Amino acid sequence: MQLDVSTLAGVLAERLLEHVPYLDKVFFANSGAETVEAAIKFARGATGRPGIVYCAHSFHGLSYGALSLTDDPNFRSGFEPLLPGCTAIPFNDLAALEQALSSRQVAAFIVEPIQGKGVNMPSDEFLPGAAALCRKYGSLFIADEIQTGIGRTGKFLAVEHWNVEPDMVLLAKALSGGHVPIGALLTRKSIFDKIFNQMDRAVVHGSTFAKNDLAMAAGIATLEVMKAEKLVEQSAKRGAELRLALTRMVPGYELLKEVRGKGLMIGVEFGPPKSLRLKASWNVLETANKGLFCQLITVPLFKDHKILTQVSGHGSHTIKLLPRSSSPKKTAPGSQNRSTRSSPPATRSPARSGRSARPWWITRCGSRRDDAIGP
Repeated sequence: MQLDVSTLAGVLAERLLEHVPYLDKVFFANSGAETVEAAIKFARGATGRPGIVYCAHSFHGLSYGALSLTDDPNFRSGFEPLLPGCTAIPFNDLAALEQALSSRQVAAFIVEPIQGKGVNMPSDEFLPGAAALCRKYGSLFIADEIQTGIGRTGKFLAVEHWNVEPDMVLLAKALSGGHVPIGALLTRKSIFDKIFNQMDRAVVHGSTFAKNDLAMAAGIATLEVMKAEKLVEQSAKRGAELRLALTRMVPGYELLKEVRGKGLMIGVEFGPPKSLRLKASWNVLETANKGLFCQLITVPLFKDHKILTQVSGHGSHTIKLLPRSSSPKKTAPGSQNRSTRSSPPATRSPARSGRSARPWWITRCGSRRDDAIGP
């Protein structure tokens, strides 16, 4: 049991709430999954209701409560039954959400403003409409900003793009600059006070190392650097440049389907080609393993170009770009600096091996409209 109260925890809480002035309290944890677990308990404890609604294709963590809100059989299989009372609805479906909330047995609706799995974007109506429905039926609105928050999307919180004020905001990952385990649940005083409402309930939820000085200091330093280097603004600016450069490539490449995202959270989706020659190669890959095409892209991107990307989920046709917002200006799209691991340029100069100049995803695995898939 931790018997002291860290002064640094108070400082970090105060700094966080400056960015989210409509919330009043901060509960610290050690990870994103821990903040989701806290949110489940806080929502049920504050409302007296058992239900939690989440979205299809979501990812909220792998501990038992968080896994119950993660819509992926690859993670859930073998660990069921999970937490009862958890209901999935389609992302971007307000009618389905209202149907779920109308029972008035739902404690909270939890949602990633932009889904990390697939970089799925909400419609302009979805998040404001979801917040309104939560108010109508007495459910809490929880924004899981563990991946999208701390400036990743060009705003401190992604929900700011849609002018939404959640009842809880969950943060982790970038809060310590990626160096120290940390998580934070920001919420309203009315919710916090219903959980810790008297002296003998002061320990109903907590974590031994949640407010440790190292994590708190890292969080304070991260916010200081973000402010000094204007990283939120840089994320918005550089993300827009990168998305524009990638979007301009879509008409020229048969396998490119769509570029989407906000700030420096970008998804590049590939799709089946129209030409018979390319379609045959695509179908062979899909038969072997759905989403294999994207795996064949990420490997040479890292091996040959030192560009770190990831497939955005099991069987996904979307690769995800999450460049660091602190990258120097010279690594923006079009740069010939091959040493960076941040934003990939739209084209590459000829390699020393004599390989012709080709767009970065075409080098080994992609295809221009008149080429075949292959090396």
